[in-house]
Amino acid sequence: MPRPVTLFTGQWADLPLETLLAKAKAFGYDGVELACWGDHFEVAKADQAYCDAKKALLAKYGLKCFAISTHLVGQAVCDRIDARHQQILPPAIYGDGEPEGVRQRAAAEVIATAHAAKRMGVPVVNGFTGSSIWHLVYSFPPNLPGQIDAGYQDFATRWTPIFNEFQKLGIKFALEVHPGEIAFDIASAERALKAVNHHPAFGFNYDPSHFGYQGVDYVGFIRKFHDRIFHVHMKDVAWSATPTEAGVFGGHVDFHQPNRFWDFKSVGRGNINFEKIIRALNDIKYMGPLSVEWEDGGMDREFGATESCAFVKKLDFPPSNIVFDAQFDRK
Repeated sequence: MPRPVTLFTGQWADLPLETLLAKAKAFGYDGVELACWGDHFEVAKADQAYCDAKKALLAKYGLKCFAISTHLVGQAVCDRIDARHQQILPPAIYGDGEPEGVRQRAAAEVIATAHAAKRMGVPVVNGFTGSSIWHLVYSFPPNLPGQIDAGYQDFATRWTPIFNEFQKLGIKFALEVHPGEIAFDIASAERALKAVNHHPAFGFNYDPSHFGYQGVDYVGFIRKFHDRIFHVHMKDVAWSATPTEAGVFGGHVDFHQPNRFWDFKSVGRGNINFEKIIRALNDIKYMGPLSVEWEDGGMDREFGATESCAFVKKLDFPPSNIVFDAQFDRK
């Protein structure tokens, strides 16, 4: 069977969920990855009756939910909290903004999300982790001995109890490896895994768009972490072949400006080689969803989501179960 092609609802949270589900079905999707913002999935309300109602609503449109995403709350678990977080967190999580209180409430909410996923019958929760050391990514003034180690220890201290709860429930947490997180490339992902002793509940939501413009081997990531790819985002990005005014770090320039070095694109319109990604996913026997996270500041989103769905469905193909030249053996 082909892998299900789903739509991540995070960029559509301005729409009521039912409105979006009707659109997603019309766009051609098989299901959705529900974001925990807007009215799409509200963890604080997610008792069994709430989850049953969500499943019934999905069924009404012939769709399934394959993952729940807690990117915004997860970000606060081990981040350096400041006023920016108030705009992305539920008021009950941000509270008075006192940093440690925010972090503790966020951790409790991520655990609650795992319980809600269990009630939904969804095996994966995607999200961010935040990072106490992202501000040290460019080492000047030079990082002090032990600062980076302390950051990974902070990640382990805060997230291991969360992963333990996930494991008890049989739910996986999939970190979207991404700038601003404890893991943002292959080297930092390896270090994050090591920090939590390769906890069985911890893996990755693979998204190539965050690797390509950094110069990270986005196909190699799949092969290196073949047993930790719990979910896949299909998201594209383009980067310039010639020098630009705003480089890899963005130059404090808004997205979709011509002087940026890189920008997100509708799937199939950027520089990511999705053919190689599908082949690598086949090699590691990943048969989970391919979730379109649609972002393109220069294109109508309904047009883009429709063409992205068609692109992914056309590109996806099942792995072979034979060795082709074995057919020459007549013995």
